[in-house]
Amino acid sequence: MPELPTDVIEEAERLTRLAREVSDGSECDAYLSRRDDLLDDEAFEARIRSEDSREVLVLHPAEWLDDGTIRPDRIEDTDRAVEIPLTGPGDPDDWQTVKKHNRDVVERVRENHGDLHGDNARALAEFIGNHYARPIESATAAELQEFRTEYYPRNVWPTEEQRDVVDRSIEVVFETVDRRVPEY
Repeated sequence: MPELPTDVIEEAERLTRLAREVSDGSECDAYLSRRDDLLDDEAFEARIRSEDSREVLVLHPAEWLDDGTIRPDRIEDTDRAVEIPLTGPGDPDDWQTVKKHNRDVVERVRENHGDLHGDNARALAEFIGNHYARPIESATAAELQEFRTEYYPRNVWPTEEQRDVVDRSIEVVFETVDRRVPEY
């Protein structure tokens, strides 16, 4: 079991995602600095690991670093680290949990913003859930672009009204989960 408190893990992920979404370098640095300060208080550090087509945020004890390098063969309990996928497919074993979460977000959008936005939110939720097995709010700029240019026109068969508001619908989805929309 990781020793990092859940709220610290969630905030570190949130700050990392915010840093990745902004185009301003100083704003990005500010988010990463806040994340690093938060983790310093827990004697943890963060790094991004790339593997295949995925990027994973790794939160690990600072003591694991040996001259800037982690040597896994020297670590007795690797379960102390926390890994959070930032891109690529999620864990297919969590698909039902993701589906329920995304369905709940869609219903909140529908209740607060009407059927047009609700229908578009459902299309986005199905795309991110089925293609990436991740929560709707984890959609990256590239995935939103893929949704808008490829999936949406070919698979949703939207009405003209839906097409006219789809960009606003995406904003509404992210507002509903209190996240910033990645620039796509």
